[in-house]
Amino acid sequence: MTVHSIRSVLWIGPGEHFVADLAADAPTLDVVWERDVASALALRLEGLDAVVIDMPEPKAAVPALEALRGLPGRPPLLVRIDAGEVESVAALRAAGAADVLLREATASAAELVQRLEAIAGPTDGGARNPRSIIGDSREMQETFALVDCASRSRATVLVTGETGTGKELIARAIHDGSPRRRQAFVALNCAAFPDTLLESELFGHARGAFTGADRDHKGLFESADRGTLFLDEVCETSGPFQAKLLRVLQEREVRPLGGTRARRVDVRVIAASNRDLWRETVGQGFREDLYYRLAVFPIHVPPLRNRPGDLLLLAEHFLALHGRRERKRGVRLSPEAAHLLQAYRWPGNVRELENEIQRALALSRPGEPLTAGHFSNRLSGVLEPIEANAFANESLRETLGRIEAWLIRRALEGNNGSRTVTARQLAITREGLYK
Repeated sequence: MTVHSIRSVLWIGPGEHFVADLAADAPTLDVVWERDVASALALRLEGLDAVVIDMPEPKAAVPALEALRGLPGRPPLLVRIDAGEVESVAALRAAGAADVLLREATASAAELVQRLEAIAGPTDGGARNPRSIIGDSREMQETFALVDCASRSRATVLVTGETGTGKELIARAIHDGSPRRRQAFVALNCAAFPDTLLESELFGHARGAFTGADRDHKGLFESADRGTLFLDEVCETSGPFQAKLLRVLQEREVRPLGGTRARRVDVRVIAASNRDLWRETVGQGFREDLYYRLAVFPIHVPPLRNRPGDLLLLAEHFLALHGRRERKRGVRLSPEAAHLLQAYRWPGNVRELENEIQRALALSRPGEPLTAGHFSNRLSGVLEPIEANAFANESLRETLGRIEAWLIRRALEGNNGSRTVTARQLAITREGLYK
């Protein structure tokens, strides 16, 4: 399968630091930066794959779009605006914008690169590896196949998986592969807001709806109109809020807090949970009817420990990515470090692995191999039951029994002696734990 690639970008507007990050995140990307349109046109650039117009005022972007229409090769023109300016999207498109990006949805250079790559998209069908997700294991290939199917569907998606597995990356991949990819992708962590603020963030509020509401506020459902809204950790919401969310999903309209009129929205919702939502519906307070509305197309992201073949691939990816940022090029894993990473269980999944690589890079020097000493004690602790009190004539069964006993003791201590929680964490039964 052939995939288009954005190779040269003209950036017009403020943000030299952002452009520097963009070049660091995508070293093969040729980025030209100019503060204004006149300076950009004076360069007489050719062969551009995209032009990003980063202007705080959308009104100023309209004449910029008109002036840039005659660029050689007619590259797609993208405008980057604040979420509060979404009402300007239609005018910007009429002026020639191929895509309108929200600053909140492209807050990092990596996110912008992903959106730029999504402009072209795949040239023919078939399952594809999302560019932002690393994984060659069978488990991840099955996940990618589901992502590909979900991208071609209009169904609401529920992404489940442990913390740190990359559920938001999966949601972004679905959006970027869908017909909505040229519209906004808006993400919200439901666990970060109390109910009252969560309702205001999602549904908006009218002026005077509560103390301090001195003007109308457009909610994220409206900001994501014709695009995708990602609701992370939806399992953390309360029953009353879930009832209101259910109504929005059923009626496809929102009514701002303090407002009297409902507004129609065309939003594709992708929700995520780090807990089993079906179990949460049984005596745990999550509405069963909302579960069925969200889990039309379920996708489970496997934990890192269940796909060990991806571990070193991910580690090398993070070494290359953060090595450029930290100016620690040439740093590599030693056989000892690779063995250490493979022996660890990774309860924090891919996010924990990335943090460990960043820490190791901070302690390393350019060009030197990483050793066990570069990583935190959590990882080196895995070797303690193997190295401590080792016996020359010990059998394999005895060695494994000693390691197993150490792992169980550590899990029990971490769970304050709770056998039920420990058994669940170790993926064994209580009876198995007693034995």
